[in-house]
Amino acid sequence: MRTKAARQVRPFTLLAVLAVVAVGCGNEKAGNHDPEVRSSGSDAGSGTRARAVADAWDGSRAAELWRTGYYPMADAVQLPEGGFHSAADKRAYETQHFVLSGALPATPHDTGQVTWPSGKSVVLPLLSAQKAYTSLGGNSGDGPHLAVTGARLGEMTLVTSRGPATVPAWLFTLVGYDTPLRRVAVSPSRLPRPPITPVGRGPSGELWQIGRLAEMSGDGRSVKVKASHGACDDGPVVDVLETDGSVVLSASIVGEKDGPCTSQAILETVTVKLARKLGNRVLLDAFTGRPVPYGPPYGKSPSWS
Repeated sequence: MRTKAARQVRPFTLLAVLAVVAVGCGNEKAGNHDPEVRSSGSDAGSGTRARAVADAWDGSRAAELWRTGYYPMADAVQLPEGGFHSAADKRAYETQHFVLSGALPATPHDTGQVTWPSGKSVVLPLLSAQKAYTSLGGNSGDGPHLAVTGARLGEMTLVTSRGPATVPAWLFTLVGYDTPLRRVAVSPSRLPRPPITPVGRGPSGELWQIGRLAEMSGDGRSVKVKASHGACDDGPVVDVLETDGSVVLSASIVGEKDGPCTSQAILETVTVKLARKLGNRVLLDAFTGRPVPYGPPYGKSPSWS
């Protein structure tokens, strides 16, 4: 199945692995349109690569470790109930402008437990309140800021690669808010060594790297990922290969045109519909041969990546 991107265009600074060659020429189209889903056979090269990635992961030690670890697939921070009261507070959060106006508590113990509804759990090192606060930014420069007066250890529910889990969290008290800002208090499990190597540096033929996981639907039947393309094409598409143990995503671009073009990249949201819910299958990127990392809208990813 090939899924066309929703036209949510966002330029970004390109890493070497996603460098866009000067291909094609055309005009940028911005806006928010419903994603177009169409069926097609996968490109022979990307299809072969996707099958190789699936074969390497299915039944592997890496897949076994993945299914027993803690890998968050949602933002490590949960905002106060109802969100921020003003645009200034939202801006302060996005720019990581926090001011500590009270004392933070000591860490009560060394480890914390992540628990799933099945009763399975994993014990991980517990972050101190200070480290959790520092991860929020702690930038007290000019501009609007959020004042933190204290914190206590609690918990929060977070989507993970194994479904929703109850996770230890530091609950930070903010001036002007009745409910706390929550930040996960444990670090993710170590990512298992992938059983297959990446394609290489830069785009390989029509195969491109998936930028990150943006969102997973509540029913697990679709995911939204960020995929990149050049300034002079019709955008990215994502092919899907589903097996009993994995879901492999292969990103490519369509509509390339000959001629000079600016060397830039555009990141778009692609909604990928699955034949059945993701469940405990590993969501993989055909290009890297690794699980697709989660990343939040602002700041660095809190994920295992």
